Amino acid sequence: MRNFLVVLEFILALGLMVVVLMQPSKADGLKGFITGGSETFFSKNKSRTKEAVLSRLTVITAILLALNILALNIVK
Repeated sequence: MRNFLVVLEFILALGLMVVVLMQPSKADGLKGFITGGSETFFSKNKSRTKEAVLSRLTVITAILLALNILALNIVK
């Protein structure tokens, strides 16, 4: 059981790193200042964008990693 949890932790940690690195940068530079932050199609439908999916996936992976760490400490 312990070996399974250790392998799962390794996979979850790698998955979390990949998901975090896939997220786009939040720094717009002068783009938001010049355009005035106008509303676009993507800002109206933000829950369906790639950024929102990656954000949700990051939270889910982080929660699973935390639960796996707790399980490893209990099995110890």
